[in-house]
Amino acid sequence: MGLPVIPLLLSFFLFFLLHTPTLADKKSYIVYMGAHSSPLLEPSLHDLQLLTNLHYNFLASLIGSTEKAQDAIFYSYTRFINGFAAVLEEEEAEMIAKNPKVLSVFLNQGRKLHTTRSWDFLGLERVGTINGAESAWKTARFGEDTIIGNLDTGVWPESKSFNDEGMGPIPSRWRGICQRGNNDGVRCNRKLIGVRYFNKGHNAFARISPNSSQFTARDHSGHGSHTLSTAGGSFVPGSNVLGNGNGTAKGGSPKARVAAYKVCWPPLVEGGGECFDADIMAAFDAAIADGVDVLSVSLGGSGPNEFFKDAIAIGSFHAVKNGIVVVSSAGNEGPGAGTISNGSPWIFTVAASTLDREFANYVSLGNKLRLKGTSLSTGGLPSNNFYPMISAEDAAAANASAPEALLCQAGTLDPKKVKGKILVCLRGENARVDKGYQALAAGAVGMILANDESNGNGVSADPHLLPTSHISYTDGQRVFAYLRSTKNPEAFISRVRTQLDTKPAPFMAAFSSAGPNLVEPSILKPDITAPGVDIIAAYTEAVSPTDIESDKRRFSYNVLSGTSMSCPHVSGIVGLLKTLHPTWSPAAIKSAIMTTAKTRDNRLKPILNSANLKATPLEYGAGHVQPNRAVDPGLVYDLTVDDYLKFLCAHGYNQTMIQIFADKPYACRKSFQLVDFNYPSITIPNLHATPVTVTRTVTNVGSPCKYNVTVQEPAGVSISVEPTTLEFKSIGEKKTFKITLKTKARSLIVDYVFGHLIWSDGKHFVRSPISVSSNSGKISSSSSHS
Repeated sequence: MGLPVIPLLLSFFLFFLLHTPTLADKKSYIVYMGAHSSPLLEPSLHDLQLLTNLHYNFLASLIGSTEKAQDAIFYSYTRFINGFAAVLEEEEAEMIAKNPKVLSVFLNQGRKLHTTRSWDFLGLERVGTINGAESAWKTARFGEDTIIGNLDTGVWPESKSFNDEGMGPIPSRWRGICQRGNNDGVRCNRKLIGVRYFNKGHNAFARISPNSSQFTARDHSGHGSHTLSTAGGSFVPGSNVLGNGNGTAKGGSPKARVAAYKVCWPPLVEGGGECFDADIMAAFDAAIADGVDVLSVSLGGSGPNEFFKDAIAIGSFHAVKNGIVVVSSAGNEGPGAGTISNGSPWIFTVAASTLDREFANYVSLGNKLRLKGTSLSTGGLPSNNFYPMISAEDAAAANASAPEALLCQAGTLDPKKVKGKILVCLRGENARVDKGYQALAAGAVGMILANDESNGNGVSADPHLLPTSHISYTDGQRVFAYLRSTKNPEAFISRVRTQLDTKPAPFMAAFSSAGPNLVEPSILKPDITAPGVDIIAAYTEAVSPTDIESDKRRFSYNVLSGTSMSCPHVSGIVGLLKTLHPTWSPAAIKSAIMTTAKTRDNRLKPILNSANLKATPLEYGAGHVQPNRAVDPGLVYDLTVDDYLKFLCAHGYNQTMIQIFADKPYACRKSFQLVDFNYPSITIPNLHATPVTVTRTVTNVGSPCKYNVTVQEPAGVSISVEPTTLEFKSIGEKKTFKITLKTKARSLIVDYVFGHLIWSDGKHFVRSPISVSSNSGKISSSSSHS
C-alpha cells in the first residue's frame, strides 16, 4: 500500500514546480514615476525616508504587503527622479505599468562603455603653448571651478591628473560626498571633490550578493580615469605611452573640479553589459543633488530606446531640467546607418573622429611594397632583417577552421606553423590586443593586423605585446594578395614613431555610430564630432593596458579609442563655456558649440569617413568642434523645459504622461509641430510635393549687429528664408525666422540630401546643417555615406 504514494508525491512535486513562482521568474525593473514636486536641496534623512516609504506603500498596495515591497525594492529614487528599482515578477511589472501614477516600467538592462595632442589640434594651444588671446582656455579661465561629473568605471585617485596643487577651496555650492569603500584608499581633494559607487542594479540583474570588491569607486578598468581626465584633468607634463606621444596631458577644463560616479562593473558575460540602468538612474539622481554643472556619460545601449524607457534619457532630462549639461557618446556600432544611441534632444551626442597625430610604423614586404600602419607595440623586431610571414588562415591548428584561425582566436593557431614568423591576422570578433597575445603565445615574432572591410581605413594604436602594425583594409588586401603570389613571403615591421600634423584630419572613425535617429527622425544625431581615436589620458594601475592577466605592465597613461573618448572632449569644452557664461542654459551652450563647428579638414576639404568618401551630417552632426569659436557664437538657438515638453507631446506622448513627467499641470498644444522644435540643426525626414515651413528663433548673445542669411540648398530641394536679415539692438534679444523647403520639379530625393543655413554679421558664422529625406527617415545601408 505504501508504493503508490511515491508517484502521487512526484505528481504533486511536479505540479508545485510548474505553478509556483521561482527566483527564475523574477527580474529587476525600473518603475519610473516622473519628477518629485519641489525637491529639497538639503533634505534630512527623515525627509528621504518618508519618500522611500511612499514607494514602499505604493508597491505594497499593488503586490500585497509592505514586507514584500521592502524586500523587492533595492533603489528608491528620492531626490529629483521619482521612482524605484525592484525585483518583480513579469505579471507584477505589467500590473504596475497600468497604474495611472506610473509613467513607465522597463527592465534593468546593461549598457556598454563606448570605448595630449587633442587640445593642440582643437586650437586651444600651439605646439604645447597656450594659443594667446584666441585660446578659449584663457578666455574661460581654464574652466575654473566648473564641476564636471562622470558616470563611468570610477577613478584612479592617485593619478597626477587629479592632483589639486594650486587649487583653491572647494566651491561652496558642492553638496557631494567622498564615499569610502572597504579600505580602498580612495581619497578626495580639492580637484577630485567627490566619488560615489552604485552596484545594486548590477547585482540585482546578476542575482548575486555584493562582494567586498564592489564597495569602492576605485577604477579597476581604466576607462573612467581616462574619460574623467580628458574632461577635466590637471596639467601633467611628460605624459606618454611607451615613449610615444610625449607631452603635457590635460583635460578640456584643466582647472575644473571633478567627481566620479562609478556605475560600471566587469561584464557578467563576455561582450555583455557593464553599466546597469538602475545604477545609472541612481547616479543621475545623486549627481543632480550633489551640484554638478556638467555630466559626462560615455556609455549607452546598442539600439534605439523610447525616451521614457531609457535610463540615460530619463536621468539626463532631470539633469537638464536642473541646468546641468549632459554630454554622451554616440556609440561604437558604426559605420552603418541608424546605429546611433543617446538620441534624446536634451542630450549632447558626440561622434568620434581622428586628430592629426599618428603612432606610425611601416610594413615592408618582399615585393618592395611599403605600407603605413599604426601601433604602440613594445620595441621592435630582434633584427633589421626580413622575416618569413604567414597568413593565420594557413596556420590553423588541426581542430580549428581557417576562418577562426584568420581571426587569431584562442586555441586556433598551430605553433609549429607560426614560430619565428610574422603572422597576419584579420580584425574582428576578439580584441585586437588579444590577437597579438595569441600570436605571441604561438611563437610569432611579429603581427600584421589587417582591417576587415567594415572597419575600412580606421586603425588603432594599441600597446601590443609583440611588434605589430595595424593596417587598413585596402593595405590588408595588398598583403593577402602578396601572400598568395609567392611561396616564400617575407616582411619587416619598423619601430613606432610619433608623427604630427598628419593629413587628412579629422576624418570620421569607422566605429562611430551614425544617424538617422530611429527614435525621432526629425532630430539630427549625432550633434557634433570630436577627437576619439588614439587619445592619451590617465589610466588605472590596477590592470595592464591590454587587460591580459599575463601582461604585468602598468601604465599611468594609456591610449584608448571610441566615442567614449570623444564625449569627454566636448564635456571639457562645455566646462569652459559654463565658467565663461554661467547663466546660459544647457541648450544655449550646446547651440554655441554646434553652430560654430567646422565641416572641413586640415586640407580645407570636406571631412571624409573611413571609406574615404565625403562624410555627412548623419556621421558628424553639425561638424567638428571648435572651442575657440564656441565661446563667442554670436547667436544661439535656445530651449526651455517647456520646449522639451512640447517636443514630447508632438512625438506622441499623451498629456497625462507629460504631466507625470513634468510634475505639473500641462496641456499639449496640437498646433505645435516637430519641425518647429528650436534645435540648432534642421531635419525634414519626409519632404514630398507639399512644401514644409520651419520656424526657428535665435537669441543674440553678442554685440548689437545685423545678420544676413546664406543658404546652401540640398540637392533637389529649394529653400527660401523670411526675413533674410535679422537686426539685434541688445544682448538677449530674440528674433524669429521661417524657412520653407520644397522639392524641385522632376527631382527625386533618395535617402538623405544635405545643405546648410548660415547667419553672419561678418564676424560670426552661425551655421545649421540641413538634412532632408523623402522616406520618413527610413534608412538604407548607404545612407550615412550618401
